[in-house]
Amino acid sequence: MTRLPHGRPSDGAPADAAGELCGRGEETALLDELLAQARDGTGGALVLWGEPGVGKSALLRYVHDRAADFVRLSHSATRPEADLAHAGLHGLLRPVTDRIESPTTARAAALRAALGEGGGPVDRLAVGAAVLSLLCELAERQPVLVVVDDGQWLDEATGLCLGIVARRARAHPVVVVLADHSDPATRPWQGLAAVRVDALTDESARRLLATAAPLADEATVRKMIRETGGNPLALHELAALGGDFDETEYHRQGRSPRVGPRLRRAFRAAIEALSPPARLLTVLAAAEEHGDRLTVQRAGRASGAGDAAWDEVADAGLLRVVGDRVLFRHPVVSRAVYEGCGGAARRQAHRVLAATMPDGAEERAWHLAAMAPDRDENVARLLERTADRSRIRGGTETAARSLWRAAELSPAPIDASRRLAGAARAFWDAGCAATAERLLDDAERLAPGPHIARRSGGLRGVIEFTRGRPEVAHHYLTTDMNHVSDPGAVLELGTLALRVAWSAGRGDLQDGALELLRELDVDGPTVSPGTPAWWRGDGPADATPAAMCAADEADVRARATIPPLLPPAPLGLAWGIDGPMGDVLRRRIPHLRRRDDPPRLAVALAQAAMLDNVAGRWAEAESSAVEGLRLARDMGADHIASHCRTSLGWLAAARGDERTVAEATARSLETSLPQGVRALSAAAHWSRGMASLFHERPEEALDSLMRLTEPGHGAEHPTFALLAALDTTEAAVRLGRHDLADERVRALEAWARRTGAPWARLAGYVTRALVGGAGAEDAFRAALDVPGARSHPLLHARAQLLYGEWLRRGRRRIDARVQIGGAIEVFDRLGAEPLHRRARREQDLTGPPGGRGSPGTGATHRLTAQEERVARLAAERLTNREIAVQLRISHRTVGHHLGNVFAKLGINTRTELNCVDACPEPP
Repeated sequence: MTRLPHGRPSDGAPADAAGELCGRGEETALLDELLAQARDGTGGALVLWGEPGVGKSALLRYVHDRAADFVRLSHSATRPEADLAHAGLHGLLRPVTDRIESPTTARAAALRAALGEGGGPVDRLAVGAAVLSLLCELAERQPVLVVVDDGQWLDEATGLCLGIVARRARAHPVVVVLADHSDPATRPWQGLAAVRVDALTDESARRLLATAAPLADEATVRKMIRETGGNPLALHELAALGGDFDETEYHRQGRSPRVGPRLRRAFRAAIEALSPPARLLTVLAAAEEHGDRLTVQRAGRASGAGDAAWDEVADAGLLRVVGDRVLFRHPVVSRAVYEGCGGAARRQAHRVLAATMPDGAEERAWHLAAMAPDRDENVARLLERTADRSRIRGGTETAARSLWRAAELSPAPIDASRRLAGAARAFWDAGCAATAERLLDDAERLAPGPHIARRSGGLRGVIEFTRGRPEVAHHYLTTDMNHVSDPGAVLELGTLALRVAWSAGRGDLQDGALELLRELDVDGPTVSPGTPAWWRGDGPADATPAAMCAADEADVRARATIPPLLPPAPLGLAWGIDGPMGDVLRRRIPHLRRRDDPPRLAVALAQAAMLDNVAGRWAEAESSAVEGLRLARDMGADHIASHCRTSLGWLAAARGDERTVAEATARSLETSLPQGVRALSAAAHWSRGMASLFHERPEEALDSLMRLTEPGHGAEHPTFALLAALDTTEAAVRLGRHDLADERVRALEAWARRTGAPWARLAGYVTRALVGGAGAEDAFRAALDVPGARSHPLLHARAQLLYGEWLRRGRRRIDARVQIGGAIEVFDRLGAEPLHRRARREQDLTGPPGGRGSPGTGATHRLTAQEERVARLAAERLTNREIAVQLRISHRTVGHHLGNVFAKLGINTRTELNCVDACPEPP
C-alpha cells in the first residue's frame, strides 16, 4: 500500500478556482501518471482513502476532468442502496448498457441478470468476468476511466466485481479509481495500490483560506486551522458559516466550532456504518469532552459496548487511544460526530456518562445540563458551584462556560443575569474579550442593576478603558466602586479610573478618583501622602528632592504586591521611579504568563516596553511591545494596542526608522484623537518630533513637539511635555526660538528640583547649557555627573554629544573627541543610527585641518572638514541659512566657508559643487 507524506504540496499542482486541491500535488501527480499510462495502453487502479471531508471527492473530480479523451464511467454509492446486490454496478454501467451483446451470449446473460434485466441465478465470478470483458472491449477504441466515490457504501456484489476488474485490467487501457473512508486492506479491493489522503499542512490550509475566507485576520486563520485540523471541507464550511470564526459560539460550547451540513452528513454516514455498540461508544467519546478513557470505558461497558466495539471504532479510524485519553483525529471530527448523531443519541450518551460519575463530580453537572430538557435551577446551581471550584484552580474559561450554561438553565431572569455577568468576567480574565462583552450586554438587557457590576467586578469600565474612551470609562469605574464588594477589585477600579483621567489630561477626574481611593480600607498600602503628587504632577512644594525620590521609591517597592497602584510608565518615568517600577513589572510578567491572564499581561507588557526603551534594553522592549500588541489585537483592546505602538514608534524614532514611526503614530492617532486620549496622542507627536530632530529637521520637529503644550490641542499633556522638553529645547535653539527654549528650561529645572528624578536633573542641566551663557560648560559637566544618569543611556549619550559639539565649536578638539567618542560607543551599542551618524560627523570635524582628505579625492583634499561639510550641503541645494541651522553656525560663517571653497576648487557657482557631492563620505 502506498502511503503519501502528510498532504505535502507540490510545485505546479493544479487547483480549481475554489482552491480545493491546495496541497494535493503528489496525489494529482499519481492520477496524471495513471491516465498517461492508459493512453500508452497500460491500465491501473488506485484507492484513495481517508476521513470524510479530506478531499477524496475533489481528487475524483480532478481525474474525471483530466480524462476528457476517455470513456468515463462514474458512480457515487449511497447507504440506501448498500444492501441491494449490484446496485452500484447498475449505476456505473448505465451509460453503456446499449453496448451489451445480445442475451444469447453467456457474458451478456450474466450482465443482464446482474442488472436485473434477465432471470436466473447470478454468478458473481461470471459477472466480474463479463464486466472486465465489456470494459476491455470499450478500451479497444479509447481508454476507459472508472470512478467510484463513497466506496464504503457499495453493495458487496459490486465491490467484489470492481475488485476483480481492478486487479486484472492492467493489460488493457482501463483505469479504476475508488474513494473509501476505510483502510482498503479490510475492503474488497485489498492488494490494490492505495493512497491515504491526509489533512492539509498549515501552509496549504492558509492558501485555501486565502480564497475561501479572504477577509479573515491572522488570529482567525490560526484558529480555523487549529480547530479543523486542516480538513479541507471543514475549512470551507467554517469559512462559509458567517465568513469568520465565531468566537462566542466557540466559547459557549467549549469545543470546536459547529460544522457545516456536508461534513455533518459525511460523519453521520460513517457512524451509521458501525454496529450499535460501536456507534454508542463513538458518541460517548464525543460527549466526554475531556477524552478521559476510563470514563468512556465505564460508560461503554455499562451500555454493552465492550472490547469488540473498541476494536471496531479503531479500525474505522474514528478514535484512537493515547495513554489515558481517547482522541479523535482533530477537534472538528469530534464536533461532527456529536452534531451528526442526533439529539436522542446525545441525550442518551450524557445520561450514561452522568450515571457513571459520583454526585460531587464537576463533570456530572455538565452532563446533567446537556440532557436537561428545560430550565432547571437545581442543575444551574450545580454548574455554578462547578464554576467556583474551577476558578479556584485557575480554570477561568471552564468556569465561564459553566456560568454561561447555568444562566441558560436559570428560570429567574435575575439569576440568569447574575450568572451571565460572572461568566463575562471569567471570559474576560481568560482573554476572550468579544465573548465577555456580548455576555455583559446580555446580562444588562435581561435584568439591569448593580448586581451586574458586583458579579463582573466592574467589567464595563474595564472594557471602556481598554477601548480608550477615558471619560466614559471613568464614569463606569468610579460608579462601580460603590457596587463591587471585593476590596482588591475596588482598588483596581479606582486605579484604572486614575489612569484614564491621567490619559485624558483631566486633573478634576483624577482628584475625584483619588478621593474615592483614600476612603478604601484594604490590607497593605493604598494611597500614601505622596500618591496624589504622582498623579497630579505637583508634588509638595516644601519637599526636598532626595526625600521625595526616596519616599517614592520605597512606596513603589512596597506596592509590588499590589501592581494596580503603580502609575502609568510615562508618569513613573517622569517621577524617576522607573527603576523600581521596571523591577516590579519584570517579576510580574512571568507570573501573569503562568496564570494565563491575557488582559493584565498585555497591560504589563506595554508598560515594561516603555521602561525598557529608556533603560536602553531595546531588544526586550521590542519583544514586549510586539507580544503586547498581539494580545491586545486578539482581545480587541485598542487602547492597550496603541500603548504598544507608542513604544514601537519611540524605538523606531531612536533607530532612525521613519517609516515605522509614521505607521505606528498614524495608527495611534486614528483612535486616540477622536476618543480624547491625550496621553497617546502626545506620545505619537513626541515620536514624530524625535524622528525629525534626529534626522536634523528641527523645524519639522518643533512643529510636532509644540503640540504637547498647545492649549486645547488633542495632544496637550503635561507629562509628555516634560519628557520631551530636551527635544523641544534643542529644536528651538537650532531655530533661534530662544523664548520657547527658555520656557522649557524653566519647566524642566522646576520639575528636577521637585522630584530629584535623575533624567530630569540631567535634561535640565543640558537644556540650560543649550541656551548658552557663561555657565554652559558647568551645566554640561553637572549633567554628566548626575547620579543615576547612566541608567538612561540614550539621554546620557546625547548629553555627551551635545557637549562634544559645544567643545568642538570652541575649537577644543581633543576634549570634544573624548565626549563624542563616548557618545558614539553608546549609539553604536544601542543601534541609534541617526545619532550615530551625527556623532561620527562631529568626530570627523574634530580632526586636524585637511585630515579627511586623501590623494584619491582630487582637489577636495585641500578643503578643511568644515568647508567640505558646507560644500556638500550647498551641493544639495540648501540655502546658507538652512546650512547654518544644520551645522549650528551663523549664515555669515557659511558664506565665508563657501568663499574659501570656491577659491580652493577654482569654481564660481554652486552648480559646480557636484565634484564634492560625489566624493565618498568619511567613515
